[in-house]
Amino acid sequence: MEDVSKIIATINSNYAENPGDIKKVKELDEAIKIVKAKPLEEHKLVYDSPTEGMEPVYFWLLDYMSATAGKVEKIIDNFTSTPGSGHFGELGARKTQMQNTAMDIIGKINLIIKSIINIIYDLKEWQVLLRDYEAVKSKDKLEAEAGLLTLKQRWLDAVDIKKGNTSLKAMAGQFQFQLALDAFLKAKNVKNIDEIDLNDRVKRLVKPRIFEFLQWKDRSEQELKKRFEIEKTYMKSQVSTLKLYSRWLKPYLKAAAQLEMGDNGRNPDLVNAFSTSLFELTLLAKKEINFEQEIIDENLPESFDKKKLNRKYYSCVLVDFNHRGVPQRVSQQGHYSFGGKTEVSFKAFALNENELKKLNKKLEEQDINDVLKISAGIADESLAQIKDDINYYLEDDEEKRKEDKKKEKENDINPFSALFNIFKKDKKKEDKEGVIIKDSYVESVVRNLAEEQAVETCFDIFDKYKKAHQMPSPPPQFFG
Repeated sequence: MEDVSKIIATINSNYAENPGDIKKVKELDEAIKIVKAKPLEEHKLVYDSPTEGMEPVYFWLLDYMSATAGKVEKIIDNFTSTPGSGHFGELGARKTQMQNTAMDIIGKINLIIKSIINIIYDLKEWQVLLRDYEAVKSKDKLEAEAGLLTLKQRWLDAVDIKKGNTSLKAMAGQFQFQLALDAFLKAKNVKNIDEIDLNDRVKRLVKPRIFEFLQWKDRSEQELKKRFEIEKTYMKSQVSTLKLYSRWLKPYLKAAAQLEMGDNGRNPDLVNAFSTSLFELTLLAKKEINFEQEIIDENLPESFDKKKLNRKYYSCVLVDFNHRGVPQRVSQQGHYSFGGKTEVSFKAFALNENELKKLNKKLEEQDINDVLKISAGIADESLAQIKDDINYYLEDDEEKRKEDKKKEKENDINPFSALFNIFKKDKKKEDKEGVIIKDSYVESVVRNLAEEQAVETCFDIFDKYKKAHQMPSPPPQFFG
């Protein structure tokens, strides 16, 4: 993970030691590698104790920052242990256990997804079959006749054909009973047979077949509808099970990702044969500038009362923790203490909401948990491909189905309206390429105020920690 202060310097060149270095490169990643950050204020604290680890330092600062510096977020949390340490082996075993459990759940998810796909294919096939039964009941004579002929053909091919040489098709082909087949296809019920000009021999042959067909038509329709509903219920349970497994999967994937160690192969603090651990933690505290209240408090000009602030501005304090310690097992439950050297740096910045969004986006791109996000979406991505089919068959209300389809059409992206949107102004003052627009006069004054508050807060956190732990601390004028 890159130094967060360097990322901030590339986003806002005012916090870069040499802003011209950023303009020399096109890609943000390249700029991060060469830029040197220059925060508004910076303090450093080195705490070395063979018995006390980083935890007391971290939690004291976390609690104090939460109470005084605004909202606090943990944006970096990495660790590395040397292969020669017991800590490495124990965490490796835990990670393997999490991975194995996750893979078992993923295997079950894949089976359920396959089952859902098969159910959808079955439902589609049965729905086509049921449409023929609905067509028979249609008020349109042509549609009703076509539906009845389709069912008769299906009965001849699926039921009557099992009679072998005595089936209608076999008799029509082998024994010249073509007239019987035609009469069967023409008749709507048993009474129609007497109305057709046929000899008694053919009538005696066709009447029982018509009777048998009508019985089959009613029973088969009932069975298809029953099986269709049962299959829909089964698919609903499978989808619910899939969501349940997906919810169970995420904690194991998250734990496995969090147990991944950082890559510090060339760091001289790590020697494979030694028992050493490194920790990297970064906290970002941000406090929004209350534009209206600052005018009332006379921290901003009274003339700004008629102005409007288009973007939010924040005073930010970045606290980096770097700890090098020796893991020592303190209990049989696998608890370790990490006495050693802790370096804490305090840095002050002032950022607007667009700059913070860009910072968060960059941190997400570099986050090791990207693998987790991809893996956790296994079920979601698979279901997305068949989402429409699932929603269609699980929705019981036909009217609601029609409304959903209508809404989908209304929400379709219009390519022409999308084209015209290019010429619209961005309310958040950020263009389509993500280039942040420079501050207006009002915004520059608000940023100056945010910078002053960030500097004061940064020194206050540093100063209060030292005084609380009986360390000498110079007055703020010393740093001015």
